[in-house]
Amino acid sequence: MSKSGALDLAFGVGGRIDKKEVKSAVEQYENYHVYFGGDEETRKANYSDMVNKYYDLATSFYEFGWGESFHFAPRWKGESLKESIKRHEHFLALQLGLKRGMKVLDVGCGIGGPLREIARFSLASITGLNNNEYQITRGKELNQLAGLSESCNFVKADFMKMPFPDNTFDAIYAIEATCHAPDVLGCYKEIYRALKPGQCFAAYEWCMTDHFDPTNESHQKTKAEVELGNGLPDIRTTKQCLEALRLAGFEVVWEKDLALDSPVPWYLPLDTRHFSITSFRLTAFGRFITRTMVKTLEFVRLAPAGSDRVSSFLEKAAEGLVEGGRKEIFTPMYFFLARKPL
Repeated sequence: MSKSGALDLAFGVGGRIDKKEVKSAVEQYENYHVYFGGDEETRKANYSDMVNKYYDLATSFYEFGWGESFHFAPRWKGESLKESIKRHEHFLALQLGLKRGMKVLDVGCGIGGPLREIARFSLASITGLNNNEYQITRGKELNQLAGLSESCNFVKADFMKMPFPDNTFDAIYAIEATCHAPDVLGCYKEIYRALKPGQCFAAYEWCMTDHFDPTNESHQKTKAEVELGNGLPDIRTTKQCLEALRLAGFEVVWEKDLALDSPVPWYLPLDTRHFSITSFRLTAFGRFITRTMVKTLEFVRLAPAGSDRVSSFLEKAAEGLVEGGRKEIFTPMYFFLARKPL
């Protein structure tokens, strides 16, 4: 089960970082980004350090506010956020035709919420690839609690150089994870290499849409906020992702921005104008309570120095995501299904 208490949040901030070093880690992380004078090339060159710092700092906030699955989902009217997240995961499993006996890879698996749900749904055996030690440790705890330690496992590695032989997996998927790659073509080539011929790779990608105008200052501000608050070197366009898939050798079966058909906006849980009892911690009032609580816990030294700054850049991310969604310049659910030829 998710760590849902205030003290769980406080003690989790910083992950594997020494608690005395959290404030310094926050400063180093912030300095990678445009808001603090950083640039894209520096983020790409140091992506592993940047992304690891991000998830050490942010994971306990994610689990506190979002649960075990750190991703968005299209939503039907009357459907709860949790229900939509599970359905989004099931959709991916169905597109890949997952079933008992298949060996599957989850690229950038977080603490394993999706892989556990997909393993229960499909009965497939799933390996979660993650380069963050804190998230892997937490994921193993949750696998054991769920009784899935035999069918689900984790491997600590960089998805730009995966430690698997060629043609290992029957299916591979990524949920809002390969957006952290400094080079999407290099990432897709590694996935292609590890996938068996004739099998499929499916993903939900974070992308700028065709409505994004790189010469528009407001659009660039929104993009920078999303990058800062989510540990991203850069956000690619849907066309860039599609081209990278083809250059990597994949045949694209079908692709679509699933945000376009969502009856309920995907960003609604983060919209401060929206109130929900079931997602209370994500509402404006819920987030105000969380910020106040984090400040208090940091003041009394139960949370490490720098915790409030983590809360602040995550707030900035939420603002950017909502603006990106409203302007339709950003999507967290550009879906594609691609096949490795025989």
